[in-house]
Amino acid sequence: NEVLQQLLQAFGGPGRSVLGFPPTYSMHSILASGTGTRWVPAERDAEFGISPETVTAAIAEHQPDIVFLCGPNNPTGTPLPIETIAAAYDATDGVVMVDEAYAEFMPDDAPSALTLLPGRERLVVSRTMSKAFAFAGARVGYLAAHPAVIDAIRLVRLPYHLSALTQAAAVAALRHAPAMLAMVDDIKQQRDRMVTELQAMGYRTYESWSNFVLFGGVADPHAAFEALLEQDVIVRDLGIPNHLRVSAGTAEETTAFLDAMRRVAAVQPPVRVEA
Repeated sequence: NEVLQQLLQAFGGPGRSVLGFPPTYSMHSILASGTGTRWVPAERDAEFGISPETVTAAIAEHQPDIVFLCGPNNPTGTPLPIETIAAAYDATDGVVMVDEAYAEFMPDDAPSALTLLPGRERLVVSRTMSKAFAFAGARVGYLAAHPAVIDAIRLVRLPYHLSALTQAAAVAALRHAPAMLAMVDDIKQQRDRMVTELQAMGYRTYESWSNFVLFGGVADPHAAFEALLEQDVIVRDLGIPNHLRVSAGTAEETTAFLDAMRRVAAVQPPVRVEA
């Protein structure tokens, strides 16, 4: 969040705008507001995707100073095609920021936005150790960009923004990255298991490259949330009509969720939804 805020402080501000594609990470619009940058929402394609044509058309219409893309998208888990990122960069003279908070959960053969950095001085890629490293309490995020962009961000960065203890913990985690990331493949397996079994129950799921699954067809999301909570299962009600989101965990946790969801479905059958 601090990295994103610094980017807006350096390249946004009063009289400037940032283009985003909701539903997306809620802090994008909040940080824009806090820095006086005008937030411009644009429509997504079906299934919450963004095609190269869609991003190019939105940029041509709104002429933003900054473009925020989120891939995989939060809160939907939707993939962000590498072609969409390249098209966005080519369509604007401004900064293009790709939020890759969930990048470690992407398929192994899916290219990261990092691969596009050479020769693209206005491209910025942000990452976090909160997700795949299960290191949220350390509050460590980072970005990759051209040195000129880094220098600009240093102008607005507060001094002493990361403690020595936090930095030492992050370095230690990176030195043990294979051990820290050992659960990622297991989590992806449970994510895919939830997709398969939710579909079998009659719910609509969406392709997810993250550690969670968005599913539709929930007749009453609030009632379903409460019914799951009574069974000691917590999911996310994102405010998307007829949808809920569930995070992948261990095999045992996944079984507990699926069993609880079957009991919910027996009382509240899935309904048809469009997206």
